[in-house]
Amino acid sequence: MLFDQITIVGVGLIGGSVGLAARVRGVAGRVIGVDADPNALANALALAAIDDYRMDLAEGVAGSGLVVVCTPVDRIAEVIVTAARHAKPGTLFTDAGSTKAAIVAAVRGNLPPGVEYVPAHPLAGSEKSGSEFSCADLFQNRVVAVIMGPFGANWERTLAVGRFWEALGSRVVLMNADEHDRVLAFTSHLPHAVASAVAGVTQSDWLNLTAGGFRDVTRIAAGDPRLWAAIFDANKDSVLAAMTTFTQRLQEFQTLLEAGDRAGVVRWLTEGKQVRDALGT
Repeated sequence: MLFDQITIVGVGLIGGSVGLAARVRGVAGRVIGVDADPNALANALALAAIDDYRMDLAEGVAGSGLVVVCTPVDRIAEVIVTAARHAKPGTLFTDAGSTKAAIVAAVRGNLPPGVEYVPAHPLAGSEKSGSEFSCADLFQNRVVAVIMGPFGANWERTLAVGRFWEALGSRVVLMNADEHDRVLAFTSHLPHAVASAVAGVTQSDWLNLTAGGFRDVTRIAAGDPRLWAAIFDANKDSVLAAMTTFTQRLQEFQTLLEAGDRAGVVRWLTEGKQVRDALGT
């Protein structure tokens, strides 16, 4: 057991899965849930994702050695800074946000002595939301990016957060916040925008003519629009850079197609296939 008690702030899909995994794997002796939605808390309790819950943030973090913040990215920094004032000395904070640099900048210098924040991002999830979709194996063999000491966090504390995510079944990759945001703009945020774009240009009366390819490409477009709007805003510069590169790639395809350059189209498609094949199944 790594912690006698942990608190999860935000008990949706990710938060609920953290709680389930921590309880099933014996990572924490007690799991407390905090959420503004009483129905989310009741669902998480019924699913045994948490042992108890609090509506009040200050009460919820008191006594916990680790606080995992799983709110939308535009609320993470505020939650950490507020909750840290009520946490005991030695408490660790981590999170599950898919952007990092803006959160790090907002938290930097605003924590009381003895309380530290080690940012993290589990590359796991679903287009679905809500604790009812939680899964104890959600993080099994999935990468979690743990951000290295962005503002002087103790190295041992960084490793402690890494061990927590590993104990949930994850593979930890250490990186800095700017690198994380730049890479995730291409591997996560751009794909969501593209999926939404493909879905958005498809007329509803054509849906009976779609097959597996359309479903595969557009699946993530079913994600929560408000949550994703916050992600795009928080990582705007990196997303715009990714969009520029993607637009240039599409323009290259258009040029080849207009020129009737079949060999060039084959080359263009082959380059994409090689990258996808390298990923595996």
